[in-house]
Amino acid sequence: MIRTDYSKKEVVNTANEKQHNSPSDGVTRIYLERDDGGEYAVATSIVKFNANSHFTKHTHDKGEEIFVLDGIFSDEFGDYPMGTYIRNPDGSSHSPFSNNGCTIFVKLRQFHNKDQNRIIKNTHNEQWLPGLVDGLSVMPLYEFNTEHVALVKWMPHTHFTTHKHFGGEEIFVIKGVFYDEYGTYPQGTWLRSPHESIHTPYTKEEETIIFVKTGHLFQNET
Repeated sequence: MIRTDYSKKEVVNTANEKQHNSPSDGVTRIYLERDDGGEYAVATSIVKFNANSHFTKHTHDKGEEIFVLDGIFSDEFGDYPMGTYIRNPDGSSHSPFSNNGCTIFVKLRQFHNKDQNRIIKNTHNEQWLPGLVDGLSVMPLYEFNTEHVALVKWMPHTHFTTHKHFGGEEIFVIKGVFYDEYGTYPQGTWLRSPHESIHTPYTKEEETIIFVKTGHLFQNET
């Protein structure tokens, strides 16, 4: 069991984490959260595919969510370059691989039990929308029930208002450095904040982009 107490805040700098071998040669994983289900675990991971590596065909019980961090991720249905957001619903299956290597952020078996949507979005083709404060831009990626998923771009020296996370908040820092009153979170940092936690985030000198999920940490109970 790895970081499965959702009442606690978790912060992981993936640059300092161990790579674990997967059942497929050339595919390794950094565990961010994982229950004791083995290869059928409820899990969030950073998965690295070396060039010309393949993962075995598998079925997505309770769904699979992917954001491509670098390289080109592929399966028998297509090629997904860096910046692609994918949702494979419960019962879907595929045989993933990468010809030239890639790194992906993956969440397994965490879909709402009524969510059956398959989504593929190349974020390079999506529009940034104005955020709630100056210097902030938002790219909505998906929403279902209480769950909201987006990319958020912060210009340097942007400050957001103090806010509460209804249903929790999960962040992966894609670019730059993200801050709040509790710490500093460079590129590659994963954060999970529990239901009704509060913070006041901001940036300093660097433009920063974060992948954000909110409202999802208790959604299957609603």
